[in-house]
Amino acid sequence: MKFRSTALVKGFRQSTPYVNAHRGKTVVIMLGGESIADQNFSNILNDIALLNSLGVKIVVVYGARPQINQLLELHQLATPYHKGIRVTDERSLEIVKQAAGQVQLDITARFSMCLNNTPMAGSQINVVSGNFVIAQPLGVDDGIDYSHSGRIRRLNVDAIQSQLENNSIVLLGPIASSVTGECFNLSSEDVATQTAIALRADKLIGYCSQQGIQLESGEVVSELLPNEAEQHLKTLKDKGQAHTGTGRFLRGAIRACRAGVPRSHLISYQQDGSLIQELFSIEGIGTQVVMESAERVRSADINDIGGILDLIHPLEKDGILVRRSREQLEQEIDRFTVIERDNMTIGCAALYPFREELTAEMACVAVHPDYRDGERGLTLLNKLKQQAKAMGLKSLFVLTTRSIHWFREQGFVESDVEELPIAKQALYNFQRRSKILTLKL
Repeated sequence: MKFRSTALVKGFRQSTPYVNAHRGKTVVIMLGGESIADQNFSNILNDIALLNSLGVKIVVVYGARPQINQLLELHQLATPYHKGIRVTDERSLEIVKQAAGQVQLDITARFSMCLNNTPMAGSQINVVSGNFVIAQPLGVDDGIDYSHSGRIRRLNVDAIQSQLENNSIVLLGPIASSVTGECFNLSSEDVATQTAIALRADKLIGYCSQQGIQLESGEVVSELLPNEAEQHLKTLKDKGQAHTGTGRFLRGAIRACRAGVPRSHLISYQQDGSLIQELFSIEGIGTQVVMESAERVRSADINDIGGILDLIHPLEKDGILVRRSREQLEQEIDRFTVIERDNMTIGCAALYPFREELTAEMACVAVHPDYRDGERGLTLLNKLKQQAKAMGLKSLFVLTTRSIHWFREQGFVESDVEELPIAKQALYNFQRRSKILTLKL
């Protein structure tokens, strides 16, 4: 008995720093339908309730793929998949709504009933669902109409935050309505990822059948950078397993991590207590996808030419940016500022001063597609503002055809061609009809 008491005290003391570290933090937990169907699911909910009691702000996003498939089979209906996404017609939508609704009710009920037989007995767990997600249709891709399969159009972040501040667990599912009142079937992976990004969550947690990412030897990989996670995802794709629980989590974790979510954890839904062991022990138990090394914002040099060309070429091809040759970039490289991450150029912008008019043009703004969910554009803008102020300039202006609203949000206002510097007026392309926006410094 003495040994058990000593082990209990030691474990409790070791976990205390993690209790303090997680208090007040926001965690998005992704529960696939497979984990909900597993016999260990009640224990998972008990652990989530425990986190809630320790002051962790929790959003639970559930899926229902196996439950939907079971109901579809019962009704002798089949739904095709396109690029891993279910094509949801009107008949199957009713089945999807039924299955998702049953899962939602089951989760809510279990949060209430399971506490009676656990150390959480007597605790009040408030589980809140609502119209936090506004959806829109996926539309048509490669001639395939996704019909009632959709994606997120908008998240009511303020409403979610309000519930979290009240110590409620927010429950989000795969069904959401649009502004026109239609219902759409969403990917729970996408809902969880976008919610984590929008809430600036501290963690994204996912469950799969095994304990994280395992090597062929069976050893669990404890930590991955996003680039390394991509390699594991590619391996899964080669094996035809891209749409397993592990594959779905990796896609979400890579995206979330690159958008600023510091850590994403993958653990097993079959092992009792895996959530507690992962978060409250020194060694953890699953796999973490963690943010890459710190980004650097710096002046560009001649060695950045290739990275900048790779970054801007797709935008030039789409007509978003004016085409620049390598020779022109070499001549103007001292005008450029870049964001570098893991020796890769993920953002760039150029500043062209017109000193007589005390203004400068911000041009060639580009951010790598994988990193656009963060605030790299704003980082570049702030850096160029600092440079312009150091030159004694009074304003910045941009010419843009696509990012008008973003620049307005940063304080730019529309102006006319006549307000441009004389030298720039002579170069203005009236066929391109770029909008001119100006910011006072």
